[in-house]
Amino acid sequence: MKNIRNFCIIAHIDHGKSTLADRLLEHTKTISDRDMQAQVLDDMDLEREKGITIKSHAIQMTYVVGKEKYTFNLIDTPGHVDFSYEVSRALAACEGALLLVDAAQGIQAQTISNLYLALDNDLEIIPVINKIDMDGAMIPEVKDQIMDLIGCKEEDILLASGKTGIGIEEILSAIVARIPAPKGDPEAPLQALLFDSVFNSFRGIIAYFRVYNGVIKKGDKIKFVNTDEEYEADEVGILKLGLEPKSEVSTGDVGYIITGIKNAKEVKVGDTITHVARPGEGIKGFEEVKPMVFAGIFPVVTDDFEELRECMEKLQLNDASLTFETETSQALGFGFRCGFLGMLHMEIIQERLEREFNQTVITTVPNVSFIAYDSKGNKSTVNNPSEMPDPTKLEKIEEPFIRAQIISLPEYIGNIMTLCLGKRGLLINQSYLTTTRVELIFEMPLAEIVFDFYDKLKSSTRGYASFDYHPIDYRESDIAKMDILLNSEKVDALSALIHRSRANDFGRKLVSKLKELLPRQQFMIAIQAAIGAKIVARETISAMRKDVTAKCYGGDISRKRKLLEKQKEGKKRMRQIGSVEVPQEAFLAVLKLDE
Repeated sequence: MKNIRNFCIIAHIDHGKSTLADRLLEHTKTISDRDMQAQVLDDMDLEREKGITIKSHAIQMTYVVGKEKYTFNLIDTPGHVDFSYEVSRALAACEGALLLVDAAQGIQAQTISNLYLALDNDLEIIPVINKIDMDGAMIPEVKDQIMDLIGCKEEDILLASGKTGIGIEEILSAIVARIPAPKGDPEAPLQALLFDSVFNSFRGIIAYFRVYNGVIKKGDKIKFVNTDEEYEADEVGILKLGLEPKSEVSTGDVGYIITGIKNAKEVKVGDTITHVARPGEGIKGFEEVKPMVFAGIFPVVTDDFEELRECMEKLQLNDASLTFETETSQALGFGFRCGFLGMLHMEIIQERLEREFNQTVITTVPNVSFIAYDSKGNKSTVNNPSEMPDPTKLEKIEEPFIRAQIISLPEYIGNIMTLCLGKRGLLINQSYLTTTRVELIFEMPLAEIVFDFYDKLKSSTRGYASFDYHPIDYRESDIAKMDILLNSEKVDALSALIHRSRANDFGRKLVSKLKELLPRQQFMIAIQAAIGAKIVARETISAMRKDVTAKCYGGDISRKRKLLEKQKEGKKRMRQIGSVEVPQEAFLAVLKLDE
């Protein structure tokens, strides 16, 4: 056990985490030159293209110093704020972390939030400045930022370049010297933290775990503490580039277990594995993953509903944090109400449906979950505008608030303030991390950042702001349901739950956008935005009309009038029976309404 080191790499998006992992794997000869490729731990095409890590990965390396042979378990974590619970469980499985900071960009929001997660888990932090060979590297400034942030000495900071391999040997030596060996008792009852799972179509769910106490052997009867389900360990082993079966995995080590489970919901990240015969206690910190953003996903052709259901179930095997249930919409037919961890998660799911399963889908307006209280004091969760209780029986409604941390350059403070206060934010704190870095903390409603907050933040600060958030609580708010009516018929897929102060403005923008997008018909179309019975905005699309008076040359005006009256009657009848087709662009337009 004294020669095991469990560590992870924490960094903001795009600070070179996956590239540094590649160099460590190369240097320890874990991967042969033939198998080597860029971002080797990111095995999804989507991860490579976007340059982000979506799934956690774990891999074991062997490093030799003199006659001593060390086992390194690197647990690679996602960097994005949507996946922070997964990151916290992966950190709980480690004793140390490499804090990676880009020499050209310095410390950013997620560097700090992931650092706090690491400190909460009492990890030994090794600061590393990456990309030191770049032209814009500001090594002295970034060193000062790191020393201010974690209070280390200058000589503790390592300099490296993931691209060229500078400083890799120093990092490996520092891991041996500074990160403590895992503690634990191999004789105690089994306690293993489950920090990730992947789905294999032949073997079922493969769960990754880290053993705190005890030993897990092939053929053991095991159970998951939080779900209280019992299984048999068909295979256990360690994680090299592939799976390497072993007869047992002991205290302090990281490994995998295959039990033939087929349902991803039974394997929860953060759960504890223990023996049925000698059960150990559950490891603290387990949480159910809660979706934050909800949206409807519908097939473009209604007949593809069953096929879409199969695709969603397959996707859920790979991603247990996706939740969905069936729902029907008058405008779009049968589909699913899906819960996502955040906007990036939603984008990834849509993209994966399209790529991996060839499904083209319509996504409705994303919204967050509200809590509604009726006059009798009953409490209900509202994930969908159609679930909103009758306004006459509604006592109050609460919406989720988040604590947002934005780090930027001082010259953009004004732009950030304007943006956040316009989104109903409250400024809680403003502090200078260094002379060129300012941190702003806001409390804001989650509903306001769901749409296009991140894009606007980036454009108003020329890409220099980094953003991180975590949910805090629910607060009472004046939320109204806004319906869109086409010729007095509600289009439920365009309904939205919105703060009353913004409803008029939002309604006007939406109806004028729909006027551009809806095709003209033979009859007039009235587009209205309504809150309850009150119409807050209206646009009219005039009818296409044939010149019926063209055949009247001269003669009496009453003949022309008669023809026009006849046409008018026809249009009226047509309007009563004609239905308005809503094109897919109209549903997407709601997401891209420019302020």
